[in-house]
Amino acid sequence: MKIVLLGPPGAGKGTQAKVLSKRLNLVHISTGDILRQNVSEKTELGIQAKGFMEKGALVPDELVKQMLANRIDEPNAEKGFILDGYPRNVKQAQALDKMLDERNMDIDCVFYLDSSEAVIIQRLSGRLVCTLCGENFHIKNMPPKVVMICDNCGNRLYQRSDDKTETIKRRLEIYRQDSAPVIDYYRHKKKLFQVDSDEEAELVLDKITRLIQENHDSCKV
Repeated sequence: MKIVLLGPPGAGKGTQAKVLSKRLNLVHISTGDILRQNVSEKTELGIQAKGFMEKGALVPDELVKQMLANRIDEPNAEKGFILDGYPRNVKQAQALDKMLDERNMDIDCVFYLDSSEAVIIQRLSGRLVCTLCGENFHIKNMPPKVVMICDNCGNRLYQRSDDKTETIKRRLEIYRQDSAPVIDYYRHKKKLFQVDSDEEAELVLDKITRLIQENHDSCKV
């Protein structure tokens, strides 16, 4: 089964993808994670990406697509995966379809995690991120065991400079403009399921799981 999770920043895509991957025994593929991994391991693609990042420029779609293709080709992704952070626009969605078609694969279902601006601001303004492994925590919702220390690797946590209220609002506006066509793209393909993600993470996870069970023919469970 191949699943895509869509949603604005702070909707809980990463949180849901990690838990859902364990529940369904599928690989969680985060484009942010594979980008950091390629840079850290100094792969050819990672070196190219780092050059753009050091200039403050966005990593080109083609580089991200190649990294994603390499990850999908790994043996543990053969049975299926949950894609988090990609596609972000229709061009990427079309590129993903082409990439999977070349491998005799297809996206089975897409979950759009819809969240209100107030909840997103509350979540992101309290978010803490590990300086090394990128693991996310929250000051109130999911605090680390030791203040400002990552439970996963023991490194320091920090608050991203773009997790400020006004910046979050601007990011949401940009997301809405870019995401609407992607949502329509998958809706027209009859693969889109919309989920209210304002509730607690466990309740949202149960909703997604229930939708998969109820639509097992579409989602190819």
